[in-house]
Amino acid sequence: KGLGHVYEVNEKKIFPNKKLSIKGGGIAPLGDYKKSWAFKQIETIAERYSFKITDPIDTIPAEAIEILLNGGKESFYIDSKTLGVKRTYKIDYEGISNFIKNQFEEAASTSIKRWAKEYMDKITCPTCTGFRLKKESLYFKIEEKNIAELANFDIVELASFFKGLDKKLSGNQLKIAEEIIKEITTRIQFLLDVGLDYLSLNRSSKSLSGGEAQRIRLATQIGSQLVGVLYILDEPSIGLHQRDNERLIKSLESLRDIGNSVIVVEHDRDMIERADHVIDIGPKAGKNGGEIISQGTPEELKHVHTLTADYMTGVKEIEVPKKRREGNGNEIVLSGCTGNNLKNITVKFPLGKMIGVTGVSGSGKSTLINETLYPIMNAHYFNGVKKPMPYKKITGLEHIDKVIDINQSPIGRTPRSNPATYTGVFSEIRSLFAKTTEASIRGYKPGRFSFNVKGGRCETCQGGGLRVIEMNFLPDVYVECETCNGKRFNRETLEIRYKGKSISDVLEMTINEAVSFFELIPKIHRKLKTIQDVGLGYISLGQQSTTLSGGEAQRIKLATELSKRDTGNTFYILDEPTTGLHFEDIRVLMEVLNKLANKGNTVLVIEHNMDVIKMVDHIIDIGYEGGRSGGQLVAKGTPEQVAKNKKSYTAKFLKRELK
Repeated sequence: KGLGHVYEVNEKKIFPNKKLSIKGGGIAPLGDYKKSWAFKQIETIAERYSFKITDPIDTIPAEAIEILLNGGKESFYIDSKTLGVKRTYKIDYEGISNFIKNQFEEAASTSIKRWAKEYMDKITCPTCTGFRLKKESLYFKIEEKNIAELANFDIVELASFFKGLDKKLSGNQLKIAEEIIKEITTRIQFLLDVGLDYLSLNRSSKSLSGGEAQRIRLATQIGSQLVGVLYILDEPSIGLHQRDNERLIKSLESLRDIGNSVIVVEHDRDMIERADHVIDIGPKAGKNGGEIISQGTPEELKHVHTLTADYMTGVKEIEVPKKRREGNGNEIVLSGCTGNNLKNITVKFPLGKMIGVTGVSGSGKSTLINETLYPIMNAHYFNGVKKPMPYKKITGLEHIDKVIDINQSPIGRTPRSNPATYTGVFSEIRSLFAKTTEASIRGYKPGRFSFNVKGGRCETCQGGGLRVIEMNFLPDVYVECETCNGKRFNRETLEIRYKGKSISDVLEMTINEAVSFFELIPKIHRKLKTIQDVGLGYISLGQQSTTLSGGEAQRIKLATELSKRDTGNTFYILDEPTTGLHFEDIRVLMEVLNKLANKGNTVLVIEHNMDVIKMVDHIIDIGYEGGRSGGQLVAKGTPEQVAKNKKSYTAKFLKRELK
């Protein structure tokens, strides 16, 4: 169907252990024996092919296995030993393999599709060999290349293919192609200009990072050559190596130069310095923010003592550590990684250190860490089901207790979830309210103070504080509940007070206010203090998680992990934790990550931000370029060692920071 791959049932996943019998759960999709139609049919097949369902699967005749997998229809007679008469048996069996395939293709429920997928493998389509088109479409070639081969090229190769093409065409061919080639080459150039040279045209869009998708849209806009448009970009430098930053800035400048206005929400130092006009909002975050504290040219900004200006001028800076951690001497060694563009590399991860994984965009960092290392570790410690990318072997997993991936996905997708519920501190607060004298007299239990169960909550909005108004053809609109005025609870519940505050008042407190309010309650204070320590003192306890940015969500997850008792043997993975963070926030984040590493844990950060890279103990630099020219181990060692590497792009920028 034009996807280039198909899903095929894998017999090994249906019979994972052929030493088991059918009755003992040897057929994985069916599980242990129960009195059901499927097992009745299997018993009939067993009668026909003279085996017992208690026999090990590897002793069952091949033709019986064929029917179990692919089904069959037949009638047969068997002499009844007890009655001495012949009985007719009918086999009309769909086959486990066909059943799984049908469920995958036709089931409406995603959970059933997911169940079926567990027994299938994604393979390159055998008919089109991954080219997505039928053979007739592939007969047409230009310079011995068909359209699918061109779509497989990365943008750089594609650019060089079209560069000299007009010289190889003649007569009518050239007449037809001239304008088309011009269009294609200018569009390819726009993609090159925004630093996407490593992508190929047939790359599936769901595999693109947020920054890549944004830069593709940017390339489209540059190509449209519109004038008098106001463009707004929110952190376009996400996922972009310093090397490619220059190209992105030039693209934005070209949009400006043809007569457009460009507003960029950004923390990147180079971008701020190249802007024509800077608006600095602050002075702090949350309730302490929301004012324009300075505006003007980047030069004018530097003369005002705001947090941003102080970091720009070097009055404040994130300092390079005087000493790097030695680690605990153990390491995890991941050998023979060949997923996506990785070139059969072997990488050592020293434990007890902070590790930085660096490299230009598309070099293979995410493939190595998020798609190879993390799924292996997750399966080892927590029986995770995600299949890792191909690798040969891994050693050293015994030196670690658990792995935790702290990403920027939302902590909840509805207005009902918030930092208090996510971190678990709300359970402690509810218990505290239930222990007050008034609550004890009324017989209120902790559940009375939950907005997720009936009893104490406002039933008009069901504890959401907001009501959803469904708009046809438009996104849903949330309005404040008219019964409780956004307080989430009913009148009786709000009458219970602790130190003069109702449960709703507590949810409206900022973390900073709550830390001093609950100072004498150690269980609550400890959890709140960790949220404050990661620099989120300005958010409120009951803030809807849908209003938190990716960076805030990530730091709440980090705080949740910090508040747990750790063993000092945990492996933390963070992918670009500086996304959406100001220089000051990065300093606070690094303090937190250093605390984790100082306890003996291993902290691995995939990052482009030089303020983070200069602070790690060990760098793993992947490159040299992105896409097909990437996937190699370029440099490894301390930042000082890597900075001396002449082939590494990261080293060039690191040198500047370490001076």
